[in-house]
This record gives sequence, structure tokens and C-alpha cells, in this order.
Amino acid sequence: MSDTVDQVLRLEGLRKSYNLGLPNEVEVLHGLDLTIGRNDFAALIGPSGSGKSTLLNVIGLLDRPTSGELFLLGQATSGMDDTGRTALRGSSIGFVFQFHHLINAFTAIDNVLMPWMLTQGKPDRRARDKARTLLAAVGLEKYADTKPNQLSGGQQQRIAIARALITEPALLLADEPTGNLDSQTAAEVFELFRRVQQERGCAVLLVTHDPRLSATCDRTINLVDGRIVSDTVNNRDEAVIPH
Repeated sequence: MSDTVDQVLRLEGLRKSYNLGLPNEVEVLHGLDLTIGRNDFAALIGPSGSGKSTLLNVIGLLDRPTSGELFLLGQATSGMDDTGRTALRGSSIGFVFQFHHLINAFTAIDNVLMPWMLTQGKPDRRARDKARTLLAAVGLEKYADTKPNQLSGGQQQRIAIARALITEPALLLADEPTGNLDSQTAAEVFELFRRVQQERGCAVLLVTHDPRLSATCDRTINLVDGRIVSDTVNNRDEAVIPH
């Protein structure tokens, strides 16, 4: 477990149920304890229906746990109102999904700036320069004024990664970010996540169904039936990124 000062995320006895008080009430997450440190590059794996998406939504402050506590950058979140949770999420968490959810009516750079605009308003020159720098970092600077539907799937996912980084998050959450890509492009996007984590110092928690991909992460957290059944450090020397 990371020292408290190095923790980005800590879960203590976290539970999540749906249909509370109804005959069909069901508990999906069963008292999870988990810590993610500032330098972690971790994979979250598990079979379909194990609760991975539910856990990611709770960690991302998109949904509230039923009980237990979630600490983000040392702040307990259970007592926060929606405004406080939204502000903390916007400043501290970046999201990348399997389907990039870019807006085709906007250019690549405007898509990257979207989280900034939601929290800061109209972007100034400094924000636009920052967005261009991020597009350059993902190899797409020359496509800044291009609409997403004119780019490949891999290029669109790179824009989504740049978008997730515009607020300089401490935690990057990725839900099957390579699941909609061919194997070669998936390997390239995965390597980009690795470079982002090393160069920008944000923790990465990546949901994947691919055990070969999870083996190339530093750590693998296995969720089964809403319980963490293993949390292991990987031997990356033996891992090969799938192409």
C-alpha cells in the first residue's frame, strides 16, 4: 500500500447497491478496499458482470457508493454535495472510454478543450496553446482544426486521451480504451497511456478484458462478483504488448 502522501485514491469498505429498499435490491460491490498511488499504472480486470463499470463510475464520482468511503487526493467524498463532487471530478480525474464520445461538429482542438470549457468557461490563448501541446504529444498537432469524423479510430482515441489530460488530472480512468481498435492501433494507444503516465505523473487505472494487455501494466486488480480477489504486481519483463 502506498504512503498516504502518495495516494491518489483510497477506498475503504466501499459498497454499491441498486434498487435500495425494493424486493429486487442487489448489492454489486461488496466492501472493497483499494489504494491507487501516484505512480501506479494498474489494470482492472474481471469477467462480464463482475462490477468493473460500476466501480469505475463510483471511482470517477459519477455515482455514489451506498456505504463506505472514497478518498480522492486525501479528501473524503461521501459527505460532498453534487457541486463539490463535480468540481473535484473536473479538476482531478480524466476519462477515456472505449467509444471516444467526440463531438463531430467541433474540431479536434475544441474537443480537447471541452473539459476546460465546462469548468473554466471560454478558453484563453494559454488554454488553446496547452491543447495544441497535448495534441502534439499524441502526434496529432497538424490535425488540430480537423473534425473527428475525418480521422481514423486510433486518431480519434488519441484526441480523447489529449482531452482527458487538459485539466492535468491526478487520476486517469480508462474503460476498455483499446477495445474498439485493431491490434496494432491498440498497442500504439496503450504505449501512449504508458508514456502519459511516465511523463505527466498521473496515476492510470485501465479496465481491460485482455489478459495480455493487463500483464503489461505494473499491477493487475482482479474483480470477481463485486469483490477484489487478487491485486498483484506484474513482472513486465515477461509481458509482451499484443500486436
